[in-house]
Amino acid sequence: MLIKFSVQNMAHAQEVRSSSLSKCDTYFQTIQSRKKLPQTLQETLTDSFAKIPVSSFPGVPGGKVIEILADTPVGEAVKILSERNILAAPVKDPNAGIGSDWRGRYLGIIDYSAIILWVMESAELAAVALSAGTATAAGVGAGTVGALGAIALGVTGPAAIAGLTAAAVGAAVAGGVAADKTMAKDAPQAANNLGEDFYKVILQEEPFKSTTVRSILKSYRWAPFVPVSKDSAMLTVLLLLSKYRLRNVPVIEPGKPDIVNFITQSAVVQGLEGCRGRDWFDCIAARPISDLGLPFMSADKVISIQNNELILEAFKIMRDNQIGGLPVVEGPTKRIVGNLSIRDIRYLLLKPELFSNFRNLTVMDFMKKIVSASYESGKVTRPITCKPDSTLDSVIHTLASQSIHRIYTVDGQDQVVGVITLRDVISCFINEPDYHFDDYYGFAVKEMLNH
Repeated sequence: MLIKFSVQNMAHAQEVRSSSLSKCDTYFQTIQSRKKLPQTLQETLTDSFAKIPVSSFPGVPGGKVIEILADTPVGEAVKILSERNILAAPVKDPNAGIGSDWRGRYLGIIDYSAIILWVMESAELAAVALSAGTATAAGVGAGTVGALGAIALGVTGPAAIAGLTAAAVGAAVAGGVAADKTMAKDAPQAANNLGEDFYKVILQEEPFKSTTVRSILKSYRWAPFVPVSKDSAMLTVLLLLSKYRLRNVPVIEPGKPDIVNFITQSAVVQGLEGCRGRDWFDCIAARPISDLGLPFMSADKVISIQNNELILEAFKIMRDNQIGGLPVVEGPTKRIVGNLSIRDIRYLLLKPELFSNFRNLTVMDFMKKIVSASYESGKVTRPITCKPDSTLDSVIHTLASQSIHRIYTVDGQDQVVGVITLRDVISCFINEPDYHFDDYYGFAVKEMLNH
């Protein structure tokens, strides 16, 4: 029975992986079919990127890749990401031997998406525990209910951390917790029930204060760790960052243990911005975005949040849909009034004193508080948009100069009609040659499937 169950699980996992790759193919094929560019131009650009080595790409600011040790507390990791103004960082195993190659030294990549997954699930576990009243009454032990739920019930100590998994929710329900139809089922409701102690529990009380990056990395990450070598082609990196949905690509040097560069979608688009004035760039960037088939995501596919909804609901939507940002809209016409990014959760985690009354903390309240607390207020709340007749050059300039990851396309009434991401912009400049998959992706895709 155990063997049969394991085989079924493996088959299901393979189906999920195959489905993900199929979606990548569909996305990229759609992009290529919508671009109104001469075929010879596309082939020339792709061939050029295939001849440019990764070693020629500029290094990270300061020349050293920011890394986070696996035993770093999650709260400290948030501070590092925030202070360095980065979305993600490689995670290094402090116990790895000096002679280990990159496979032995690096466990993966920690980013805000992983932290959001952790925070949201913690809140949902708390909802289950709170609705039960007591763990004993529910017939479920503290370790099963989950760490945050246990703390909410007054149970603390090392054992409480044992239940911080999705299975904990199922176990709690099986124990009779769900019989109460008034139970709080999601993160915003859990936060309401916990009141002002919610963030104090997450980052300042045990066992959460000592919860490490290592403990959440495998369960709460969206993307695999797929490095390239310095002598790989930039085309490989561009395809990983576009077609294959990676947000960052670590660069290694064969025979050496450390990561020597960390190429992000944002860095690539800023690099494209620096190519203004070159013939190959200008002949594409001067075109209206409609000539490139932008926006690829139509109005009916754009997920938004009303400005009067709870801020934790916004982060929950990002979690559930695996997206990095949301347009904030107002009223039945859905006029855009702002934008949220997945990295904005750092304000909740690093400055909880600003958000003590989040029983009624709406998205708009959250954005106003950020304005009062941040020197970069213009980057946080002002809706950043473009028009359907904007040029690709203007879109790239806005993305690069504002250090943002998406721009919303709006009509004359400021209604969102589409969204353009860094991934979309990178996809405009390349296609995937038939030979490239065999030459390099045979390795890369296997790495992705194994994770």
